[in-house]
Amino acid sequence: MILEMKVPSPGESITEVEIAEWLVQDGDYVEKDQAIAEVDSDKATLELPAEESGIITLKAEEGDAVAVGQVVCLIDTSATKPSGDSSSAPATETKKEEVKEEKKAPQPVQAKETYASGTASPAAKKILAEKGIEAGAVSGTGKDGRVTKEDAVKAVPSMGTPTTGGKRGESRKKLSMLRRKVAERLVSVKNETAMLTTFNEVDMSPIFELRKQYKEEFKSKHGVGLGFMSFFTLAVVRALEIYPSVNSMIDGKEMISYDFSDISIAVSGPKGLMVPVIRNAENLSFRGVEAEVKRLAIRAREGEITVDEMTGGTFTITNGGVFGSMLSTPIINPPQSAILGMHNIVERPVVKDGQIVVAPIMYVALSYDHRIIDGKESVGFLVAVKEALENPAELLMDNNVTKALEL
Repeated sequence: MILEMKVPSPGESITEVEIAEWLVQDGDYVEKDQAIAEVDSDKATLELPAEESGIITLKAEEGDAVAVGQVVCLIDTSATKPSGDSSSAPATETKKEEVKEEKKAPQPVQAKETYASGTASPAAKKILAEKGIEAGAVSGTGKDGRVTKEDAVKAVPSMGTPTTGGKRGESRKKLSMLRRKVAERLVSVKNETAMLTTFNEVDMSPIFELRKQYKEEFKSKHGVGLGFMSFFTLAVVRALEIYPSVNSMIDGKEMISYDFSDISIAVSGPKGLMVPVIRNAENLSFRGVEAEVKRLAIRAREGEITVDEMTGGTFTITNGGVFGSMLSTPIINPPQSAILGMHNIVERPVVKDGQIVVAPIMYVALSYDHRIIDGKESVGFLVAVKEALENPAELLMDNNVTKALEL
């Protein structure tokens, strides 16, 4: 029986995917549920599992754009599994054929070099000197390989300084559909929104003290670490309640505001940046946020994240600090209207009660769409986040730390 494998729908509104890579070869025997291909949509890279066991016949090439529901391969389910490694013999034969072809291929005849090869005439030498080109880097067309004036005039300097004998190769690789879509969205944000960024700094000392005191007990009881993301997520949820315009989007001539907080978190995955969503973060505790962050991060890094898990979101948090970023202007994640950028934590001299002390400081940045968020609201929002992070026991834990941490 011949089974036609069609492209499944990766998610709502996606009508086309791209074959990023075939993980098997035409004629291979595949097992049921074995990953046979990676497909790119404009939102994620997903694996395509074999629906049945059998001999596979590929019907699409890598890089092909295929519609959802289109047949991409056939599986002969009546074929029996070959003994041993079925792919080794054809591969060996192919290599032998390649070796034979290499032996048959005529070898290029090397031009005979003489004392004049690469030597420039006086006129050519002057021109090459002006261009900063070594005579040896130019193929001479004169007698015995001599570099003529005409050769020197036609010679084009290499990029930068003259070559020094180092590597100067280059490679080309087609951008995945996901990366192309991300590029389009980022450019559209710059062109179609009135994006502005406001900055502030946060003294992380109170959070450091809480984590130092409770992190071991928290991890022992809940099985997840007490990280910074739960503090930032809950601080953002509080600020969104105070400034609802930041939790809004533009749809044509209308402004849509939400009474819930779906927080997108930027996660670095094997295929690049992914942004899974913590749904209804306003209903989560510190434990709930940390557990959800861990779950989504693991799924993203293992390539198991689904399109539905990355769809939606009313506000985004991105943490460039894990890569060492001191300060940046994050780009809004459309169609959202704002994004909070976290950065690395560095001990800096600050003034407290008239005294210069050293404190762990993080710079934070809020990029926002000025079309619907005014400067007063954006600055107020970021200040609200700062206040919650610098006084978490009171503003995020209602002055009951052990209850908030469920200890």
